[in-house]
Amino acid sequence: MYFSGLSLRKASERLSQIYKRNHVSIWNWIQKYKPLKVQARKRKILEYIVDETLIKIGSKYIWIWVAIEPENRQILALTISKERNMLIAERFLSDIVRNYGKHLVSTDGGTWYPQACRFLGLEHHIHSSFEKSLIERTMQYIKDRTENFDDYFPCRLKNCKLKHVQNWLRLFADYHNKKIKPVN
Repeated sequence: MYFSGLSLRKASERLSQIYKRNHVSIWNWIQKYKPLKVQARKRKILEYIVDETLIKIGSKYIWIWVAIEPENRQILALTISKERNMLIAERFLSDIVRNYGKHLVSTDGGTWYPQACRFLGLEHHIHSSFEKSLIERTMQYIKDRTENFDDYFPCRLKNCKLKHVQNWLRLFADYHNKKIKPVN
């Protein structure tokens, strides 16, 4: 509930019907959880498969940008934006490069990717059918879970900055990456 945007006190009030816990207890749970920064395990990455999809959160449409590593299907990066263009693609890719280094980028052929890759000095190619299958399944999985999250924990704030969605995606990616067993 806290990761959905509620304060610690509001989360404790909502939980009080099931568990009698105060806001300090919830804070302690969060400290014990310690979600890690979205990262693949330390191994050589050969390429990034990158895609974006439009999703409705509340009454707003936002873009979810995802990068996965094809060998073990771990989510390397996940972010949201209100627009889809070359500048946002470049910022997303530069964050990945900062964390994992320069590697081949595989995309679906969106016009914003080749230019962003050129600016960053990255090699770019269009998805193979296998890569397309991997990223589309991952995107649908993320999209379904995020829409369910929004159904159960809708945001009612005006001019919401969607921080609760970003927190949810970080938590989701952490869970997803821990659930997947690395390929040796």
